[in-house]
Amino acid sequence: MSIDEQIDILTARSVDFFSRELLKKKLEKAGHEKRGLRIKYGADPSAPDIHLGHVVGLNKLREFQDLGHTVVFIIGDFTGMIGDPSGRSQTRKPLTREQVKENAASYQEQVFKILDRDRTEVRFNSEWCGEMKFEDVIRLSAHVTVAQMLARDDFAKRYGANQPISIVEFLYPLVQAYDSVMVEADVELGGTDQLFNLLLGRELQKAMGQEQQCVLTLPLIEGLDGVQKMSKSLNNYVGIDEAPREMYGKLMSVPDELMWKYYSYILCWPEVEVEQMRVRVAEGSLHPRAAKDGLAQAVVERFVDQAAAKDASAEFTRVFAEKALPDELPEVRVPAEEIGLLTLMVQAGLTKSNGEARRLVKQGAVRIDDERISDERAMVMPQEGMVLRSGKRGFAKVTIG
Repeated sequence: MSIDEQIDILTARSVDFFSRELLKKKLEKAGHEKRGLRIKYGADPSAPDIHLGHVVGLNKLREFQDLGHTVVFIIGDFTGMIGDPSGRSQTRKPLTREQVKENAASYQEQVFKILDRDRTEVRFNSEWCGEMKFEDVIRLSAHVTVAQMLARDDFAKRYGANQPISIVEFLYPLVQAYDSVMVEADVELGGTDQLFNLLLGRELQKAMGQEQQCVLTLPLIEGLDGVQKMSKSLNNYVGIDEAPREMYGKLMSVPDELMWKYYSYILCWPEVEVEQMRVRVAEGSLHPRAAKDGLAQAVVERFVDQAAAKDASAEFTRVFAEKALPDELPEVRVPAEEIGLLTLMVQAGLTKSNGEARRLVKQGAVRIDDERISDERAMVMPQEGMVLRSGKRGFAKVTIG
């Protein structure tokens, strides 16, 4: 494969890329020296679960690995305890050391469902940041101006709106850029919301006498609502470690137009095949539900196995198309006395709070057996075997005791 063909593969589906000339030069040099490039990818362990939004970047990293390059996967245990405002109007809450340790362990368990372990170098940025003295921080800060920091979009918006920006928020992108220096990154990948930080890594490498890294950004995939980017905090995500039926059910709720992006960025289907399927749906020769079933099965098969994918599809058809109950129902045990509907829903694990339960009742999404319950103040007399249903995928069977 020629270098130009490699670059075409590596930059496919990207948004920002700096630059083709530099990457070509790096690949030529690495080829002469018979080594791979060092591809940096940073992840703050702010949550223990990897979801399909993360898979977009991990897929691209795997493409680099398949062409012989090494991924330097940096877990930001140090920066995770600072808080990252990237793409946010307020600072992300800092994590405790215990939270970081637990989430980092979970990350490592899941990331190798996609990455090649033999071509992955896992690093923690506390290795170098934790050893820095205050004088080292001051010297590092001398390489960046306040004007440069205020050029970052989210900082500029907050500054213009007279919202506070702490010094620690300025230090975060500086520390992330310093990571590039410490691992001698040739290329850094990230979401479009990380572009400023990635470019700052180039500037810091130059200031410290290193060859500048290439920068490649990838799109932020919308979550199940089809509007906001996929995020656990927004509860619009599909985790790659979730139960197969849960993964499948969530994917079947994706808006029709969004599934094409999932085919492209999560399953990495060739664009010509995605477009052919889109045309078939538009012409009416393929039902959107069948296309979505294909997506959901393919995702479950990738992260679990084929048998689980087929089982999830069959169960979904049985429950939603044939209106049958799931073959496995979680149980909630309650005493044989009246209980408030909202309280029962929370105890059954169908909602996390009375407020969430109340919203579902108002939406007409709550049933007891086959009867829709529209009164949020309803009192329920539990009966053995009673089935409580919440939304499309929430079920619980009542037992008395």
